[in-house]
This record gives sequence, C-alpha cells and structure tokens, in this order.
Amino acid sequence: MNLLALDTSTESCSAAITINGVLYQQQQMTQRGHSTLILGMLDQLFKQADASIADIEALAFGRGPGSFTGVRIGVGAAQGIAFARELPVIPVSTLAAVAQAAFDAFGQQNIAVAMDARMDEIYAACFQVKDGFVTLIDDEKVCTAKQFFPANSENWFGAGNGWQVYAEMLQANFSEQLIDQQADIYPVAATILKLAEQFYLRGEFVSADKALPVYLRNNVAKKKAQQG
Repeated sequence: MNLLALDTSTESCSAAITINGVLYQQQQMTQRGHSTLILGMLDQLFKQADASIADIEALAFGRGPGSFTGVRIGVGAAQGIAFARELPVIPVSTLAAVAQAAFDAFGQQNIAVAMDARMDEIYAACFQVKDGFVTLIDDEKVCTAKQFFPANSENWFGAGNGWQVYAEMLQANFSEQLIDQQADIYPVAATILKLAEQFYLRGEFVSADKALPVYLRNNVAKKKAQQG
C-alpha cells in the first residue's frame, strides 16, 4: 500500500510516504512558512523514493486540533493533491498521533495528551492502547489545564507540550496517577501514516471535499453562543 501523509498543525512540519513498503519521511521544527515547506518536503520525498504522486493510493493528513493557520494549510494541501489525483483522504487526529508516538517510544498503555492551545488553554484527550494502536476513550476537547483530569483510576503517561507549559497544574490534577511525562512529542506525518494505514484497511476514508479540519475551539464558541 502506497500512502502519503502530511502535517502542518503545529511547529513540527512533516511529510511522509510509503512506497512498496518503504517509509520515507521529513520533519522540521518551524514557526512559519509551512505552506512552502510542506510542498518542498513532498518533492524531496518523491525524489528519494524514485516515485511520483501517481504511485500514491491514498492521502492522510493531520486534521487538527492545532494552530488554526497550520491546520488550514494542511487541509488545503491535502485537498489540493487529493482533488487533482482523485485520491481517498484519511483525516487523522493530531492528538491521536501524539498518543501513538508516545506509545511507540515508551510503551505506555494509557496516554493523556495535552497540547498547548494558547490563550491559557490546552487541546486534551485520553487514549488507551489496543492491539498496538491508540484509541480515544473520551472526547477531544479544548479547556484550561485546570479542567483536564485522568479519564479513569488507572495510571497515566503525559504527552505533548502542554505538559511543559502547564506542568504544575497538570501534575497536580493527575497526582499519583501520573507515572511519567514527555513534553517534546508532536504529531508527525510518519505516525499519522501509521494510523492512517489501519483506517484505510477498515474503509475509514473520505473524498477530498469531505476532508474537513477539526479546530475544537469553534465548537466551544458555538456552545457558548447557544448558551447565551
């Protein structure tokens, strides 16, 4: 299965492809220029693999949550490529990508992801591992660090840069249930690709026009408006 994945949702800009079972990947930390950088990465990857977009069977992307501008860039790039080649698209949660990376690196089964969302908030969710892949066990949400607690009574591993920015509050909330934490884990295309392979095999993909971003903060704004 030949897949392409990209992610521009955070300062970690990345792209990856699998061609005939071989993974090629690129990643760079940057605060800006994602739109230009991601296209250059894809060009370099196809050159390294001696392949072209015509060899790709499906496209995956980090659908958010993350930087508003970054998520929009990722969606736009994914839709543009998918429309041109009529490729099926696999939107992948960036929080799930962080959780999967944490499991792959540290082998922890319960992972609490907290990514800095600015404005004194975090993007947060809890995941558990089943058969080597992370599964969401509660809702993805945007909230203050003060509002993020363990999903159950088990022990948890903290992942994502929210654990650095709001370390004191999150450590207090998880208390003795927190067994360790790793803040420098970001969503990357290679991990998104790994998750996307499973989704694709289960038929969980959409057409390019249905490849939509997930911002979370918009949902909060709608709820507040409805409450008013």
